[in-house]
Amino acid sequence: MDGFGNNLQHPYPLKGSKGASLPPRPTLVFLIALFGLYVCYLSFNQIRMESKHVEENGAQEQDEHVCTRPYVPSEELPYVHFPKPKGYSRAECSCNPVRFFVIVSMQRSGSGWFETLLNSHPNISSNGEIFNRVDRRQNISSIVQTLDKLYDLDWLTSAAKNECTAAFGFKWMLNQGFMDHHDDILSYLNKKGVSVIFLFRRNTLRRLISVLANNYDRDAKQLNGTHKSHVHSEEEAEILAKFKPELDVSTLVSNIRDVEKYMGDCLDSFNTTRRMILYYEDIIRNRNALFQVQEFLGVPVRKLVSRQVKIHTRPLPDLVRNWEDVNSRLNGTEYARFLDGADYVK
Repeated sequence: MDGFGNNLQHPYPLKGSKGASLPPRPTLVFLIALFGLYVCYLSFNQIRMESKHVEENGAQEQDEHVCTRPYVPSEELPYVHFPKPKGYSRAECSCNPVRFFVIVSMQRSGSGWFETLLNSHPNISSNGEIFNRVDRRQNISSIVQTLDKLYDLDWLTSAAKNECTAAFGFKWMLNQGFMDHHDDILSYLNKKGVSVIFLFRRNTLRRLISVLANNYDRDAKQLNGTHKSHVHSEEEAEILAKFKPELDVSTLVSNIRDVEKYMGDCLDSFNTTRRMILYYEDIIRNRNALFQVQEFLGVPVRKLVSRQVKIHTRPLPDLVRNWEDVNSRLNGTEYARFLDGADYVK
């Protein structure tokens, strides 16, 4: 029996094999657990991404279903937009159409007053002279870049009623690059669906007087050492109106003619836009003109108000130092119609 037991061999050799030994059991368990956690992590991320994608698509589909856009006549469709600004969400107003506009004018033509009237409307945002900065109008590329940012509603000013605005635009003076690139700008306005309001002054003689008086105040700073192009009190208006410029009668007719040609060239260059031609005197005489502007912009018609006070309201002889010379020079010319100032009277 002993011999037989001594010759009995174990079915599995106890001697280690010549290959690499297995890692200790605790290490092996740890590696298996770590791999399991990694697989769970990948699976969780996959599920989360799929859920997010479904939520976003569901929200988009919900918006498309819930959002009922108002009826717009086919001829107006190119001028109705649904912008998606990058800086904020239009929230419940995202389905409200927005009409883009630009006010094209000249200095001292009533555009500042007109813009305050528009901004008194809860659905209109006019954002001032954005091209008074030279860097924004250095070339057509900088102009287009500025326009794109504004019409994306990513332009934040005190006038912006961004979320629920229904008409969004700004004021552009002829001498701020508008006529220098008129072909490219015309193309942009038509492709972008921008409506144009041309605001000029019929009585260019009164405009010239206002320009000279404003230029004087830039240096004189008559209001407590501050220059103001627009005022909000009768007292301030009276102070500024005391200055009477002296007009150069030798160049007066040619200056008036040049201004009128400049306005005419502008209207001819942009005659293919959706436009409205408005004159300062029209607003003074007939406030129904403002109703027509609101209809043009597609907003509810309401009474518009402004805190600005007009400066030069007196008869022309009281506004010019050398009135007799001016009167004598213009009498008998095509511009004699400016002398009585009747087009200013309400």
